[in-house]
Amino acid sequence: MFNKKIAYLITFVIFATAFYGSYSYFLNSSGVNLLSPLTKEKASSSNSKLVTEAVIDNEPKTEECPLNGAFYSKTQKGKWEKRRPMGIMIENHVDARPQSGLSSADIIYEAVAEGGITRFLSIFYCQDAKFVGPVRSARIYFLNMLREYGESPLYAHVGGANTDGPADALGKIENLGWAQYNDLNQFSVPFPNFWRDYDRLPNRDTEHTVYTSTSKLWDFSKTKRNLSNVDKKGKSWDSSFTKWSFKDEAKLKDRGETGAKISFGFWDSFASDFAVTWTYDQITNSYKRENGGKPHIDKNSNKQMETKNVVIMFADESSANDGYPGGHLLYDILGEGKAIVFQNGEAIKAKWSKKKETTRMKITDNSGKEMSFVRGQIFVEILPTGNQVTY
Repeated sequence: MFNKKIAYLITFVIFATAFYGSYSYFLNSSGVNLLSPLTKEKASSSNSKLVTEAVIDNEPKTEECPLNGAFYSKTQKGKWEKRRPMGIMIENHVDARPQSGLSSADIIYEAVAEGGITRFLSIFYCQDAKFVGPVRSARIYFLNMLREYGESPLYAHVGGANTDGPADALGKIENLGWAQYNDLNQFSVPFPNFWRDYDRLPNRDTEHTVYTSTSKLWDFSKTKRNLSNVDKKGKSWDSSFTKWSFKDEAKLKDRGETGAKISFGFWDSFASDFAVTWTYDQITNSYKRENGGKPHIDKNSNKQMETKNVVIMFADESSANDGYPGGHLLYDILGEGKAIVFQNGEAIKAKWSKKKETTRMKITDNSGKEMSFVRGQIFVEILPTGNQVTY
């Protein structure tokens, strides 16, 4: 009897080991991870490259990112030359903080999505982010802004405004021919390209749990949609793209004073939760962001967000009057309007202009000269016309 029990035990151990090994192989070969993203992040916290997929190498930084002018290595350029720009909708609800991936975006646009709550259109091209989110729904003015990033830019989101009327983002995606092509709606892109992660933001509503990875989405677009740097006809995404102008940052002696603050809100009734403050650091020549009165942390790096350029553009805001509870919004981003550009510790009064949705927005100073941006991330704040900015 004793030997029989031992035999049963040995058989069970062998079976369990084989089963786990097969199960692990299946999950990993299918793109499913045995560890949750949060667990993996803790396990690899000593390796920031693994956690954030930041650009860390010892090669000379000689290659200019066409979106924001930052310099990277030839190896990194070899990566971005095989893909196309991608806009990902990242939410800014209080329960969605801290977000993941914003620090790795080349350019970020922020505007109110609904009810005074802002949202970010984060443009990725020259860098990667292992975790991006929480991802939320599409809005038509972000879609219209994204259209200036060349032929068929990728657009990642979870659903979107679809009420009949001028704010129908999903309807416009269909009309543009983007659906099931360069549009990466989570409802039409299978797991594991999007996933729900209840560990990264515990005790939050389900709507705040959708995440993605830039590398997964770029790979899916290439293998399933035939969209890399070129489309299925061989046309390059940047055949109609217009670059902005870039410049090296000012020398230390020519920079503004450290500690200078830029402060504003979007809707007065939600000023405390969505008020923004950018504080200038002369040594790093960057602006550090506070979100709702607290340092704005990127969960990927656990560091405060900072940017080289802050562009505040004023645009007419209106309600779509489409019957949606709370009201979908519209921003008039065609034509021209006032702007303020902050860089090198200085404030420059400017003007924005955009002729049509597919043309690149221009930022000019008051003399009409097109402005150059300091190499590095560009953060565009879209405020309702008439809002006050203190600096």
